[in-house]
Amino acid sequence: MFDYETLRLIWWFLLGALLIGFAVTDGFDLGAAMLLPFAARTDKERRIVINTIGPVWEGNQVWLILGAGAIFAAWPMLYAIAFSGFYLAMFIALSALVFRAVSFKFRSEVEHAVWRKLWDSILFITGVIPALIFGVAVGNALQGVPFRVSSNLQMSYEGGLLDLLNPFALLCGLLSCVMLVMHGGVYLALKADEPVAGRAAGYARRAGLLLLALFIAGGVYAYAGIKGYEVTGGLAHDGPSNPLLKTVQRSSGVLLSNFAEHQWMLAAPALVFLVVLLTRMLLRVRRPALALITSGIAVAAVIATAGLSAFPFLLPSSIEPNVSLTVWDSSSSRWTLIIMLFATLVFLPVVLIYTSIVYRVLRGRVTEAYVEQHGSDVY
Repeated sequence: MFDYETLRLIWWFLLGALLIGFAVTDGFDLGAAMLLPFAARTDKERRIVINTIGPVWEGNQVWLILGAGAIFAAWPMLYAIAFSGFYLAMFIALSALVFRAVSFKFRSEVEHAVWRKLWDSILFITGVIPALIFGVAVGNALQGVPFRVSSNLQMSYEGGLLDLLNPFALLCGLLSCVMLVMHGGVYLALKADEPVAGRAAGYARRAGLLLLALFIAGGVYAYAGIKGYEVTGGLAHDGPSNPLLKTVQRSSGVLLSNFAEHQWMLAAPALVFLVVLLTRMLLRVRRPALALITSGIAVAAVIATAGLSAFPFLLPSSIEPNVSLTVWDSSSSRWTLIIMLFATLVFLPVVLIYTSIVYRVLRGRVTEAYVEQHGSDVY
């Protein structure tokens, strides 16, 4: 039904869609947590913020599990390198998500200012850390990481945690944090009561401008300061999953060459500017529901820009470019991709329908009266 080339392309698209799903859904609750000390100034206001994301944050993280599962099943070589090379960074991010879950449960168990301030601080920190680390990971994936592949396809990573904290990756991490602050601020503008909603909208508008500035800075840095990768021969789109059969060279300015060769790809970065400015306008005229849609599109467009700029590379090798992992030579077998595709076509719509129902049931603002009325029954 599908040839190998088409299946690989479909799964590259699905991987991007799952990552976007995680960034759009879990992104707004990470952003809301980062705004907790700023948008909320009293204990009741902080409880309003926490209860806007309290009923949905666990479900949002399902997208992270789906993304990791898709990498494991469809791109096993990418999974092997990324989850071993980035092991310590991923451990820190997952530890933050664990402490974040504990913060939600423990924060309101004791009515003491010091106790609640402690857990509020942990919620803020555990919102920043995953957003920063995931952005840093994308930055490193774009510029390549130090790994080798032996003649029998054994992979070895030769870097460390500090190697990941290079200037371009940190810029991507900062962009990730700012992007999610904007998205989280828009969400609070929709879901929180005043004055929290108004403050959050103000932070979201400012974060939108900073996002555009960092997006431009990242593009300039990628073009002028990073050597990109290009395949020079030996790569068949329907060939075996063996990264040793091609040749790759590095040169300056190549990272953004896809946009020059395929001008339709310019729609992604152009959309970033359009929808961020539209989001700011919608917040100014108090249309937070529409602003949340445009903010989600902005998040998706930023991720799409990164994916399109790197295509067909999934994870380049900075020390041995010829073994870089691409869409065409690092996938699972054709039958594995077919079986996984049918499973996805069955279960992904179920997840989307269920998620839509949950958000519809939970629609409406979280008010101070609601928090007072339910007392210890809510966060």
